Amino acid sequence: MTSASELRSGKGDRDENFPVASWIIHPRHRALILAFYNFVRTADDIADHATLPPEEKLAYLDLLEAELNGKGDTQAEAVILRRALAERGMPPRHALDVLIAFRMDVTKLRYETWDEVIHYCRYSAMPVGRFMLDVHGEATSTWVASDALCAALQINNHLQDCGKDFRALNRVYLPRDALAASGASVEQLGGDHSPPQMLACLQSLAARNEELLNESKSLSAEVRDFRLGVDISVIQAYADRIVRLLKVRDPLRERVHLNKLELLTFSLAGIAGEIGRRAFHRRPISNPGPAHDA
Repeated sequence: MTSASELRSGKGDRDENFPVASWIIHPRHRALILAFYNFVRTADDIADHATLPPEEKLAYLDLLEAELNGKGDTQAEAVILRRALAERGMPPRHALDVLIAFRMDVTKLRYETWDEVIHYCRYSAMPVGRFMLDVHGEATSTWVASDALCAALQINNHLQDCGKDFRALNRVYLPRDALAASGASVEQLGGDHSPPQMLACLQSLAARNEELLNESKSLSAEVRDFRLGVDISVIQAYADRIVRLLKVRDPLRERVHLNKLELLTFSLAGIAGEIGRRAFHRRPISNPGPAHDA
């Protein structure tokens, strides 16, 4: 069997909607985070491969899982992650969860409801945030807000790439009931622009996703690690901007992504906001002393 590495699409961490192991994160964590990212990216590229038959995709995903669990040493991404996790005494639970989503990508091409999409995000996106929190030793109580943020990031991506996913993979993450409610059809995703019904569907989903994103606003304040809190604030700023764009733009007509100036602007805004918030909350409250009668 060909090495899974040879099936990589060429997409890397710089192509994501969020910074991967950015300079903000402490250097001691970056090797493990990149090992996790490369494992997930490889599995994602297998699931999304344009010509690989479904049964071969599933076989590769099974092989990655087996080697992540210590049964073999032929797939570099699995071996590197396994060893990096072992050095930190961490189980592979989150990477194994992500593989469930990639198997779904191979076998499930349509979603009936919003709840079905959230269930997919439980395995495709939420484990990534939980992994990052575990790496930093954060409490599992932070998972609730993290899950909301990661699911919202995933759904932003679904909306951004809805046309490409349909044309290249016949995969549609837009819930059937949302399409039906707007009078839109799956086939409209094959066009070069959205007719009014599809645009209404996409923008209503973006508005719903904005509500989900709002549920994650407490996350940066919940984490103890300063650098991680800043990183989360930057990611939140990116996601907020993208969802606002998706509420007014047509992703079938134009690429809805942040340009370099926007990335810089929202990075600085996120960093400044988090530093300011933490500085304010650490400021000692002066003792006014005993009250005196007038």
